[in-house]
Amino acid sequence: MLTIGNALPKFELKAVVSNDIEKGIVNINNQTFSGKWLVLFSWPKDFTFVCPTEITAFAKLNPDFLDRDAQILGLSTDSEFVHHAWRKHHQDLNDLPFPMLSDIKRELSSALGILDPQEGVAQRATLIIDPEGVIRFVMVTDLNVGRNPNEVLRVLDALQTDELCPCNWQKGQQTLDVKTLENNA
Repeated sequence: MLTIGNALPKFELKAVVSNDIEKGIVNINNQTFSGKWLVLFSWPKDFTFVCPTEITAFAKLNPDFLDRDAQILGLSTDSEFVHHAWRKHHQDLNDLPFPMLSDIKRELSSALGILDPQEGVAQRATLIIDPEGVIRFVMVTDLNVGRNPNEVLRVLDALQTDELCPCNWQKGQQTLDVKTLENNA
């Protein structure tokens, strides 16, 4: 599995960006959002139960991610047509504000090292990639356990300070000052 400090692999995938079948499927690659932070999260399968809870939670926080110059990208190994059908028929997914990437050939999932060996689907992984294309955060949970998008936002905030952030640090709180800590030791 790729980890912190590795470069995001090059990719080009079909993505569903709206419910319009003619204009809502576009190509997205690793340069499409050049210069932005990326929050890439994957889920195992469309038309399942845990996945839409996570997708809608990320969607609700999308304005907060955009405020931080971060683009959310969703990913699964389903085709763009399955994504489109799920989006169109699941009320909570109708107006998703971010692309749903189709990794049907499993190339990006494999390159990232997040392809589940037993199930053959993308694991429930989350990566934060900085504007230079370097992975700065990786989290993978069991296929049955949903993640917390608020925690992903908190980590993005911490990474964007480029400073030392203590446990449970929240945006607006003070970061750690090494000189002060050394003087108090």
